[in-house]
Amino acid sequence: MRKSQPQKSSKTKLSKLRIIAGEWRSRQLPIPNVEGLRPTPDRVRETLFNWINPYIPGASCGDFFCGSGALGFEALSRGAKHLTFVDSSKVVARQMAENLTTLNAKNASVVTQNAAIFLGSTPSTPLDIIFLDPPFRKGWLAQIIPLLEKGWLAERAFVYIEMEKETSLPDLPEHWTLSKEKIAGQLVYRLFEVVSPTIDI
Repeated sequence: MRKSQPQKSSKTKLSKLRIIAGEWRSRQLPIPNVEGLRPTPDRVRETLFNWINPYIPGASCGDFFCGSGALGFEALSRGAKHLTFVDSSKVVARQMAENLTTLNAKNASVVTQNAAIFLGSTPSTPLDIIFLDPPFRKGWLAQIIPLLEKGWLAERAFVYIEMEKETSLPDLPEHWTLSKEKIAGQLVYRLFEVVSPTIDI
């Protein structure tokens, strides 16, 4: 007789995200099971937060195309005042909400929406730090960056951009200054400091 095969569990075991530092240091959170999701590598995340750590406490932040939520949760753990997670995937949004509940985090909101549509609305408050890690090779940055200029940036803000190495950045406003830049494998990540231009009255 043919042996019966063991049945596979109907539940897929989720990967885990480890928070590096701060209030929730070493806590592990489930990563949503979504095709094409690319969590920011630990080494890249550690470098990024070494760059911006002095500016995080009390900062209002946005994690657009949040995916695993790695950048947003790390910022919250290190003292961000508020974090807005935005992603078009309902699966991602549900996992972000569950992870916030697990952490008992009250200072974050989750928006299930296309990032370009969300940024086309009027912001309730400008953001001090913005994380942009859009899907590769989709042309998202050319759409998103002009929208950030419509009231989303605080007078002095930092914008982190993670993208594929072979693609060029779209044209940036003159008051965006490249602060840091590194390459890790097939991706390049950059930190821009954005200071609002002075207006002569």
